[in-house]
Amino acid sequence: MTGQLYLCATPIGNLEDMTFRAVRILNEVDMIAAEDTRNSIKLLNHFEIKTPMTSYHEYNKIDKGHYLVEQMLAGKQIALITDAGTPGISDPGEELVAMCYDAGVPVTSLPGAAACVTALTLSGLSTRRFAFEAFLPTDKKEKAAVLEELKGETRTMIVYEAPHRLVRTLEELKNTLEEGRRITVCRELTKKHETAYRATLGEALAYYQENDPKGECVLVIQGKSRADIRAEEVSRWEELSIEEHMEHYETQGIPRKEAMKMVAKDRGVSKRDIYQALL
Repeated sequence: MTGQLYLCATPIGNLEDMTFRAVRILNEVDMIAAEDTRNSIKLLNHFEIKTPMTSYHEYNKIDKGHYLVEQMLAGKQIALITDAGTPGISDPGEELVAMCYDAGVPVTSLPGAAACVTALTLSGLSTRRFAFEAFLPTDKKEKAAVLEELKGETRTMIVYEAPHRLVRTLEELKNTLEEGRRITVCRELTKKHETAYRATLGEALAYYQENDPKGECVLVIQGKSRADIRAEEVSRWEELSIEEHMEHYETQGIPRKEAMKMVAKDRGVSKRDIYQALL
């Protein structure tokens, strides 16, 4: 019979966040695929888990992925763990999951710690809609493209960052987004020195220029308000005269009365106001 892949979440700092189910599954499976076996052995030793490990990471994910799928097709039960948090979130686990589905291998996920969700709920910002960006690209052009996309993002944004790059990233965010945009910088999540620094982008940049950050960081950034987006749209239209604005629609074959309605909506005024201005 075909085996199964178990995605096992592990603590992001506090070992007490390990679930009973994850400990049981890690004991029961035939093999554990770990992002860094040297790091994971500490966790397994703590919970007295003796299951054999093999490495599965960004640099061997294709060849090792095929090997792991072959093992599961032969009946092996395999658990996948990352250095911290939930496999598949900002790591190559997603590739192994896709390979399993393509090969007909069942997959299940064991809920547990995830730094992005932990930071989001801790941030004090809106949690109803959010966009997870993980680490920004290292390539300058790719990063600039992503930042430009985030510029108009209305959902709360979540970005991972290493401490030695935090100041540079905050500066790039401040230059791309509004300086007064709210942000919560979460560090050392679930650990003894956990902090959630709430401020504006400008304030956060000034603070961390004076105070060296330590520990992995999760940045939770306020999305752009729809009111701001609407105000920008109105401002762009108001750069045109009303006659030019009307011409924009009438040259597309739109009847004059309908064009007047559209101009009024664009400018946030009544159709009567447009009619009077044209007179």
